[in-house]
Amino acid sequence: MPVNPMNRREFMQKSAVTGAAVAAAGAVGAGTAQAADDDHRPGKAPRTWSFSILGTTDLHSHVFDWDYYKDAAYKDKAGNSVGVARVATLIKQQREAKGEDRVLLVDAGDIIQGTSLAYYYARVDPITGTDGKHGPKHPMAVAMNAMRYDAAALGNHEFNYGIDLLRKFEKQCHFPLLGANALDAKTLRPAFHPYTVKRICVPGAPDIKVGILGLTNPGIALWDKDNVSGKMVFPGLVEQAKKYVPRLRALGCDVVFLTDHSGLDGSSSYGSELPYVENASNLVAEQVPGIDAILVGHTHVEVSSYTVKNEETGEDVLLSEPYCWGMRLTVFDFELELHCGQWKVTSKKAQTLNPKDVEEDPEITRLLQADHDLVVKYVNTAVGTCTEDLSAAESCWKDVPIMDFIHQVQMDSVAKGLSTADAALPLISVAAPFSRTADIPKGSVTIKDIAGLYIYDNTLYGKKLTGAQLKDYLEYAAKYYHQVPSGTKVDTSTLTNANNFWDYMYDTAAGVDYEIDIAQPEGSRIKNLTYKGAAVADNQVFVVAVNNYRANGGSGYPHIAAADIAYSSTNEIRQLMIDYVTAKGTLNPADFADVNWKLTQGGTPVF
Repeated sequence: MPVNPMNRREFMQKSAVTGAAVAAAGAVGAGTAQAADDDHRPGKAPRTWSFSILGTTDLHSHVFDWDYYKDAAYKDKAGNSVGVARVATLIKQQREAKGEDRVLLVDAGDIIQGTSLAYYYARVDPITGTDGKHGPKHPMAVAMNAMRYDAAALGNHEFNYGIDLLRKFEKQCHFPLLGANALDAKTLRPAFHPYTVKRICVPGAPDIKVGILGLTNPGIALWDKDNVSGKMVFPGLVEQAKKYVPRLRALGCDVVFLTDHSGLDGSSSYGSELPYVENASNLVAEQVPGIDAILVGHTHVEVSSYTVKNEETGEDVLLSEPYCWGMRLTVFDFELELHCGQWKVTSKKAQTLNPKDVEEDPEITRLLQADHDLVVKYVNTAVGTCTEDLSAAESCWKDVPIMDFIHQVQMDSVAKGLSTADAALPLISVAAPFSRTADIPKGSVTIKDIAGLYIYDNTLYGKKLTGAQLKDYLEYAAKYYHQVPSGTKVDTSTLTNANNFWDYMYDTAAGVDYEIDIAQPEGSRIKNLTYKGAAVADNQVFVVAVNNYRANGGSGYPHIAAADIAYSSTNEIRQLMIDYVTAKGTLNPADFADVNWKLTQGGTPVF
C-alpha cells in the first residue's frame, strides 16, 4: 500500500531532525568501525568490516564554484558553494580516512545539462563532433573519471540533448550509466546497464559484494518526448526494482544499494499523464524487499538521513538526498558481520557533508580550467544593446517587460512556421518566470544575460487550444497564488508558490488580456479573458506558443499535452532570444512590452 505523500514542511522537518541525529552519532560510528578494525589481527579472519558509499546528485554540470549567468563566484543566502571541484576534496578526505578500498562513489543523475558549460559542450562545441571531426571530451566525464566514480544513474536531463549525445557521454565515462527502467521501445530490454556489482576486498575473508541498481525518472517519456518517443520507454521505479533487486540478491550481493533519480514524497508533477509516480524512492523502499539504502535525486532538496520501513520484511531502508549542484556530499556508512561465510549488514547510517569550507581539488582545476575559461569567454560575448534595465524581480506577480521579451520571441518564431490555415488563427504565448534574479542591463547585452533569464534548454511548440481549454489552462496556473481575501493587504513574500507550485511551473500568457482574482478560490480566479477587446469564446481556437516541457505534459497542465500540434522546432528558445537581439541589434521594450494581465482582489487591481 503506497504511503500518503507528506507535505513539504513535514518532510523537511523530519529530515532535519533525522540529519541532526545522524551528525551527532557520526563520532560513535567511527569509533565502532575502528574497534572492528582492531579485531583484524594477523592470522585471524575478520568477522566484521565497514565501508562507505559516497553520493552526489543533480550536479547539472557544475564543475567550479562559479555562476556563469552572473559571471562571478556562486553566491546564495545560505553561503553554499557549488561544483564537483570542492566535492572532490571531500571525497579524497573520506578515502584517506577510511581507506581507498573501503569507499565507493555513486551519483543519482542529471549530470550533463544545467549550466552554460553544459550547453557549450552540447551545442557550441558538441562532444559528438561536427563536420566529421571528433568532438572534445565532456568536462563532466573528465571530472567524474578523475574522481573515480563507480556508477551513476541516468537523470531525466541526460536526455535533453538527444540520445546520440548521451551515448557519446556514456562512452567517455569510465563508469556505467545505470537505468534499469530505461528500456528499448521495441525489445523492452534495458537500453543501459541496469546495475553493476562492486567488490569490497576483505583480507582473509570473502569479498563483500555490493549491488548498485540505477533507476531513472518515468517523466522522461513526457519531458523529452521529442528525443525518446519510439526509441525508449520508461516504466515505473517500483516495477523495475521488483524485477532487479531479487536478481542482485541471487547473484550473491551482500548489500543492495539503489541510486534513484526520483524524489521520495510519492508525488508527481504530471498528474495522470503517466501511470508511474515521478518521486517514488520512498515507495520503492516500502514496497520492494531486499534493499539496504537508496541515494535519492531529482528534487533538489537536502535530506541527510531518512528511514522507510519495508512493508513486507519490516526492515529499515536508509535514504539520503545530497541537495544539488555539488552543494552536499552524502556519506552512507555500513558495518557488516560475517555469518556462515556471508556478510550481513548490522548497522547503517547516512549524513550529508558541506564542501563550502574546503578548497577546490587542484587536480580537477588543472584538468578543466581551460574548458571553464573558454565558456566564460563565450557567455561574455556581446550580442546587442538594451535601451533600459529589464528586471525579473517582480515577474511572479506583475506583467513585466522582461517576460514579454520571451513571449514576443516565442510568438515571432511560431508565426514564421505556421501553415497558411493555422496562420489565420489568433496566436498567443505562455511562459514561466524561471528566475527572479534575472536582469538584462541597460547597455551591452551578452549571452549570459539572456541565459540567466531563460535557464533551461527548452525548445518551442505551437499547440492548438480552444477558448474553454485556455481558460482551464490559466485557472490551473492561477493556483500558484495563495488566496488573499478582499481588503487584506497582499504580501508578495507569502503570495506565491501555493500548492508546492514553483516558479518554473507558473505560466503567464501574452496575446490575451485577463485578470487573476486572488480573493477567489482556486478554479474561479480568471476574469475578463479577452482577445483584442472581445470576450474569448469557448469554441474559439488559438495557436499557443509553448515550450516543449509544458507541451508534453510537464507540470500537469490540462489539455496541452493532447492538443494538436501546429508547429515544432528543435531550436532552443534561449538561442532564439539571442538571435532576436543579434538581428535587431537593440533590445527595446517599446517593441514588445504590453501589460495584458494583472492581479486583482474582487476586481480591484492589487498593484
